Amino acid sequence: MKIVQLITRMDEAGGAQMHVEEVSKYLNRTGHSVTIMSGSIAPYNPSLTDYADSYIAIRSLERSINPLQDFKAFLIIRKKLKEIRPDVLATHSSKAGIVGRLAGWSLGIPTVFTAHGWAFTGGVSKRKQLLYRSIEKLAGYLTTRVITVSYYDYDLADNKRIVPRRKMAVIQNGVSDTSEDSMANPFLEPINIIMVARFAEPKDQLVLLKALHLLNNDKWRLRFVGEGPLLQEAEELVRLLGMEDQVEFLGSRRDIPELLKQSQLFILTSNWEGLPLCILEAMRSGLPIIATDVGGIKEVVIPGKNGYLVPRKNEAALAEKCKILLHNPFLRKQMGERSRRLYEQHFKAERMLQETEAVYERAANK
Repeated sequence: MKIVQLITRMDEAGGAQMHVEEVSKYLNRTGHSVTIMSGSIAPYNPSLTDYADSYIAIRSLERSINPLQDFKAFLIIRKKLKEIRPDVLATHSSKAGIVGRLAGWSLGIPTVFTAHGWAFTGGVSKRKQLLYRSIEKLAGYLTTRVITVSYYDYDLADNKRIVPRRKMAVIQNGVSDTSEDSMANPFLEPINIIMVARFAEPKDQLVLLKALHLLNNDKWRLRFVGEGPLLQEAEELVRLLGMEDQVEFLGSRRDIPELLKQSQLFILTSNWEGLPLCILEAMRSGLPIIATDVGGIKEVVIPGKNGYLVPRKNEAALAEKCKILLHNPFLRKQMGERSRRLYEQHFKAERMLQETEAVYERAANK
């Protein structure tokens, strides 16, 4: 098959971007032709050209709603698709998903939209929920198939009547395995806590900082991996709380497995989610998880088994769960081992990749 992958941004290492990279590698390896289009001038991973026939920057493709730029992006994408004539157009993220599906539909090209978390999910403002629900419902008519990365997102789309069930498929995220020596050691002290996430609206690094400030008498160190528009706000809060000696900002990193190996506890605090790849990576490294109970996270974090779930923006509940795992290395070991088993049983990349390829093939044949 000839496949075009279209995503709004490809210059950051977020979940959707990593998904596009993994899927494109697999499709290239199995004999398919892959072209990647994005609003980014260049991808975050320069080796992208090793497994994609070409990378096309659509500069007018932006995250924010801008009718003039959006129309320009539509025309350019449509022109490129007409030249490439793919068997399937696979779209990712809200803006690329809408503009791309419209362009594909106008040319009679089968389209697959992967929802890496709906823009009208809980935690998003009511105004945005209403707007994006209406837009996605219209886009649903233009779509051949929709992939949701969690059962939560499938149920949300079904309950809101966004897309008919016959068009939808659940393919839970997966990540590639690493070497055996990348397993974390639960007994090392002081405890290294790690959160891997962009400093952007879906995440909530501030609630984690406030929760850990309640545990200032305990021995811990926190590492943030990621960049984004809200980074400065988090840095200012660290200074305000006097936590500079315990909190480290590492920026964007490519050595995530090594950083996870050095850690004893993984935490992800979010306002909304799909099914986060960073949690799967932490499970792969045998880490216990504490995460906000939003989106599809409950499908990978089983309370009391491989970690804990806490309510959104509840620093007291988060501090309580942190304290339990900070003071119990044997519980960290037990939960970390359960994380690894769950990963091995359900969340390896090969299963996700094969199922995604099958959906693309069904869309092309349709």
